[in-house]
Amino acid sequence: MQIKKAMFVRSAADPSRIHMDPPLPEIALVGRSNVGKSSLINTLCGQNKLAKVSSTPGKTRLVNFFLVNDAFYLVDLPGYGFANVSRAEKERWGAMIEGYLSQSRQLRHLLLLLDIRHDPTADDKQMAYYLQHYNIPCTIVATKADKLSRSAGKSAAAKLSDKVGMTFRTPTVIVSTQAAEATKQALGSRLDEILAESSQT
Repeated sequence: MQIKKAMFVRSAADPSRIHMDPPLPEIALVGRSNVGKSSLINTLCGQNKLAKVSSTPGKTRLVNFFLVNDAFYLVDLPGYGFANVSRAEKERWGAMIEGYLSQSRQLRHLLLLLDIRHDPTADDKQMAYYLQHYNIPCTIVATKADKLSRSAGKSAAAKLSDKVGMTFRTPTVIVSTQAAEATKQALGSRLDEILAESSQT
C-alpha cells in the first residue's frame, strides 16, 4: 500500500455515538502508553505531525480518527497501562476502548501494538481477551524492533502471540519507526491484505 493522503478527521470521547461520513472500513490501533502508536501512524503515513507524539505517556485520551487515501480510517485508541493517572481515569479509558470494540459497526481489524523487548503485561493480555471475546480479527505489531538484533527480534516476535494469550492464528508484523521505509512496506502490505479480506465479508 502506498499512502498518498492522510488527514486527521475528528476525536471522540464516546465513539459509540460517532457515525463517520462517509462510513468506511476502520482499522484500529491499540497498545500500552509509550508503545509507539503515534510514531507508527506518522511513519506509516509519511507525516511527522499527523498524530501527536509526546515524551510523556498517556497523551492519547480520546479516540482519534484519521482518513487514509479516502478509503479507510485509522483509529487511534487511548493507550492503556499508564501508571500516573487516577484509577477513575484508567477506568474511563478502559470503558472507552471496550465501548469502541463492542459497538463500532465499521471496525474491520485491530492492530495490537506490543513492545518486542518485553513480555506482554497483564493489560496486554486483557486486551487480547477483549479481542477474542468480541471476535475481532487482529494483527500483532511488534514495535521497538530497532532496540534488538535482527535474530533476537525474529525470535521474540514468534513468541508474542502465545505469550499474550491469543488462541487463534494471529499474524505478527515487526516494525521499527527508525527504519521508515521498511516499516511502511511491512505494515502497508498487511493493510492491503486486511482491506482485501474485509471487502470479502
